[in-house]
Amino acid sequence: MRTIGQHREAVQALVEPALPGGRGDAESVPVVDLAVASGAGRGYRVLAASVPAPTPLPAFDNSQMDGFAVRAADAGTTLRVVAPIPAGLVPPPLEPGTAAPIMTGARIPDGADAVFPVESTPAGAFPAALDAEVVPVPDDLVAGTFVRVAGSDLRAGSAIARAGQPVTPAVLGALAGAGVATVDVFRRPRVLVVSTGSELLDDGGVAAAGDLRAGAAIGDANGVALSAALAEVGVETRRVRVPDDAERFVDALDQAVGEWADLVLTTGGISAGAYEVVRQALEPRGLQVTPVAMQPGGPQALGSVTIAGRSVPVVAFPGNPVSALVSFEVFLRPVLARAAGLPEGRPSADLPSADAATSPAGKHQVRRGTIVDGRVQFVGGPSSHLLWHYAEATHLVHVPVGTSQVDPGDVLTVWSIR
Repeated sequence: MRTIGQHREAVQALVEPALPGGRGDAESVPVVDLAVASGAGRGYRVLAASVPAPTPLPAFDNSQMDGFAVRAADAGTTLRVVAPIPAGLVPPPLEPGTAAPIMTGARIPDGADAVFPVESTPAGAFPAALDAEVVPVPDDLVAGTFVRVAGSDLRAGSAIARAGQPVTPAVLGALAGAGVATVDVFRRPRVLVVSTGSELLDDGGVAAAGDLRAGAAIGDANGVALSAALAEVGVETRRVRVPDDAERFVDALDQAVGEWADLVLTTGGISAGAYEVVRQALEPRGLQVTPVAMQPGGPQALGSVTIAGRSVPVVAFPGNPVSALVSFEVFLRPVLARAAGLPEGRPSADLPSADAATSPAGKHQVRRGTIVDGRVQFVGGPSSHLLWHYAEATHLVHVPVGTSQVDPGDVLTVWSIR
């Protein structure tokens, strides 16, 4: 039986080489599309090529505040007020002996080399200060005061962003500010999420609660939850539900994978039951079923599997929904997050437990919990079907191998999942 660390390393070794990262995986995308694309992972793209600045940033000397543009040599004198300079206007040169009202971000006129704030004038504010015929210049004004110099943020030709850098809101803002319309980014990883079970409802088959109680069908919680979790780390997903029939499973998988998927993620069908379709269909093709010393999520499988005539990495999780989500957090999310330029690990802390609990000593137990007054409170029990309790939790709580009893006050490691 593998440890968590051993299986995490095996998942990384399998998945990482399959993720986009070569120049052949790049696509040119408009900056505005990167900014407004829908989906939880919209910001998690990575630049495939460095982007040089076509202009300096800022592109021209401009005012840092609302005030008056003047020559610093006129400090301590009183100047005649000329026409105001709003943002977006190319102003005429500043005549000697004059001061031009200027708004924040507006271009500094030729001849001016300083700005003093409108608050230091007798009027004290705009628009009242626009009616003044003359304005006194502060005695201590020096050249460069409240002037944003062209290129002070970035020189023309310098890289706005570098290849391999995540496309963050600040990067997008810098690109837009420099007038860059499109950039080359690596395409997002493509994961086919496969939910197994003849009992699963189609997306279009909405069943009332009474129908679910009366029948044997259930909704595809795993497919929806894992697709959302994958989107959070910038992954493009497709979902497919397959029945507990090995032949039909293989046919459906071949059709769904095609040339599209970088990775296949399955749930269910890898335990010791009579209808373990993933084992039956994919073990002969290269899948390796390997139990892990973890609860929930002990049954695990992975391998390079021949699908649609090519070798495709497959990661297989258990079918219970909490097991599937915990498995994703522990094994798959770290490698995908790192590829997206995100922190590999969830924010973690070591905190005292508020509750008592038991755990199988030979397994690493992952419980769900929340933090109240700096202490860990368990949410629900350890069972892997308690999805509502998972939804209520804010943290995953780790009870390490060798611990059979948790007492109040015992320190546990927690991961924030909110």
